[in-house]
Amino acid sequence: MPDIFITKLPAAINSWTNAFPQSTLAASVPEVLERGGAEIKASEVCIFWLHMNEDRQQWMENTIAAIMKNHQGAKIVVLANVPNHAESIHALKLGAMGYCHAHIAPEVLKEVREVVSHGGLWVGQDILQALIATSAKLVTTRPEQVNSLLEKLTKREKEVALEAAKGSSNKEIARVLSITDRTVKAHLASTFERLGAKDRLQLALMLNSNYKHQV
Repeated sequence: MPDIFITKLPAAINSWTNAFPQSTLAASVPEVLERGGAEIKASEVCIFWLHMNEDRQQWMENTIAAIMKNHQGAKIVVLANVPNHAESIHALKLGAMGYCHAHIAPEVLKEVREVVSHGGLWVGQDILQALIATSAKLVTTRPEQVNSLLEKLTKREKEVALEAAKGSSNKEIARVLSITDRTVKAHLASTFERLGAKDRLQLALMLNSNYKHQV
């Protein structure tokens, strides 16, 4: 699954290359096509990481449109030097599946890749919490449905799931439950599989009746 970074920078940010040493760097979508578009196009899935530049919104709109036109199987993640809520929502509306800080750590980039490659959405924690709060007001899961879902989980998975449904980060969940980050990740992976959730936002929507009573 190729990773393609679209950026105006002359070289990739270190965290990008540390996360994906075999990734491709290009200044635009036409350059990607010139440098091996046929091979990339033939791939079942590829991930485009769009590093926002000065003209931001118009560039983002044009670039996402070009990717969706030429690479129908692509997953798109927007990387912003200064992320903001409105821009993240706009990016998702345009078809992006992820939105995060351009300088996040390599291990987080790998998490982003894992989520979007399986059809989930990724946004920063602050934005996730805002989305959860807004979505919970619009969609309410009946208590009996929530209980039915929670019965599918082990005691610890349930505890992790309920914290994640509030928008808590892995580190916050680990601190609250006195477990390691790795254990949190393992429980979340198992929870997503058991409940059929693709990402934290979908998990929060599934459990939002419970979430609204816990915050």
